[in-house]
Amino acid sequence: MQSAATVLGVLRERGKHRLPLEELYRQLFNPQLYLLAYGRIYSNKGAMTPGATEETADGMSMGKIGRIIDAMRHERYRFSPVRRVHIPKKNGKKRPLGLPTWTDKLVGEVVRLLLEAYYEPTFSDRSHGFRPGRGCHTALTEIADTWTATTWFIEADIRDCFGALDHNMMLGILAEDIRDNRFLRLVRNMLQAGYLEDWIWGVTLSGAPQGGVASPVLSNIYLDRLDKFVEQVLIPQYTRGESRKSNPAYNKLNGAVERARKRKDWETVRQLRKQRRRVPSGDPRDPDSDLRNRMRIMPVNWHFRNRLVPKSDEVRSGPTPYRRAGRIHHQVHHCRD
Repeated sequence: MQSAATVLGVLRERGKHRLPLEELYRQLFNPQLYLLAYGRIYSNKGAMTPGATEETADGMSMGKIGRIIDAMRHERYRFSPVRRVHIPKKNGKKRPLGLPTWTDKLVGEVVRLLLEAYYEPTFSDRSHGFRPGRGCHTALTEIADTWTATTWFIEADIRDCFGALDHNMMLGILAEDIRDNRFLRLVRNMLQAGYLEDWIWGVTLSGAPQGGVASPVLSNIYLDRLDKFVEQVLIPQYTRGESRKSNPAYNKLNGAVERARKRKDWETVRQLRKQRRRVPSGDPRDPDSDLRNRMRIMPVNWHFRNRLVPKSDEVRSGPTPYRRAGRIHHQVHHCRD
């Protein structure tokens, strides 16, 4: 039996080269993956929170893993409905949260490990939400390092991202790379397991449970199409223009600095350089720099909150990128809606 690290490493390499996956379902027979999944989620706060049953992480054993694998071998495993509760949002509204049973959490984590290993190398570098080693801080770092002299920030929030996920489209996206109907049926059963609210069962015709272990990676796979559309269609379509005209005031200060240097008037040079740092090198009133004539779009997203930035040219003066990133930090809301 291969180790979990070996299995995930092979999946990463196939993902990098966009090679299709066959017989992925067989990996669900590997107990090493369940042990790795258990090590990742047993210490979470929700591990002792019951779902539709009283089952929790307490009492976990190799025998339970063996029973799960036996059910997988005979395709008898069925996901239980999630227990739905409503938690308050900062805007006063409430968000539905699905609480799976412990066994479903464990199986969902194994599914997440397999999907993340394969699809993570294919995701956009400008995507920061629900990805290992990424988050709102890496998104802000990208803004500070790359989005210098940005003129416009356009924020787009995807409404009800988890709840509006189309099951058929999700499975169609997975089927393009995963040639294993058993695995796809398992994912379909997970998405359509339903929910219990006040002990009344409800059908899930769309969406992934917010609180489900595999829901974030499924949403990333789903929304990767949006990232690719922005990068491959919108950016080439709307990116145009090369550079601003130089600022006459900046050029005037440049000339004054040179004349002072020739006179060896170093005190004046120091004062003029200090004054020049407060003046933009590009002409802010350049009519050719209007958004309609010159624009560069640079997308970034974290936790399904996107920034599309029509980006002006880089200037050599003005507020530092980190100050600019700090000014927009209040829009991040700690990466939550």
